[in-house]
Amino acid sequence: MLGGLIGVELTKKRIGVTVSSGDLMVYPLILAMVIGRIGCFLAGLDDGTFGVASNLPWAINFGDGIRRHPTNLYEIFFWLLLGITLKLAEKKHRFTDGSKFKIFLSAYLLFRLWVEFIKPDYFFSFGLSVIQLVCLAGILYYYKVFLHPSKLIKHHA
Repeated sequence: MLGGLIGVELTKKRIGVTVSSGDLMVYPLILAMVIGRIGCFLAGLDDGTFGVASNLPWAINFGDGIRRHPTNLYEIFFWLLLGITLKLAEKKHRFTDGSKFKIFLSAYLLFRLWVEFIKPDYFFSFGLSVIQLVCLAGILYYYKVFLHPSKLIKHHA
């Protein structure tokens, strides 16, 4: 998603578009991610997005005899929860231009940073994977979302 964001932002800069376009894509992207993760889940081990071994009651055997974290299902739950939360927030508040997308992407980056800890991955000696480093870079890019969340909402004068 960060690659797409970079491409869109560079294109907008080149053609002189200054308004946010991300808010229009939030709910379609949530739906697309849910559908995509259903596909990942149904693909099982072939997809490569499964979690590490787990003894939790909801751990799933994807066909190799090992009960694993169903990280695909965790992500589906995350997307549904985010979509519902944004819809409920919209009933109470008006977001500033671009804020819904900032919340969407910031929340996803935090989720991915966390979920990668329970996926089999190649970690550097300092304990993070490449995906987690990219997530951290994205979180730093959106640091204002975390430091000044009140600026995401329009306040009435």
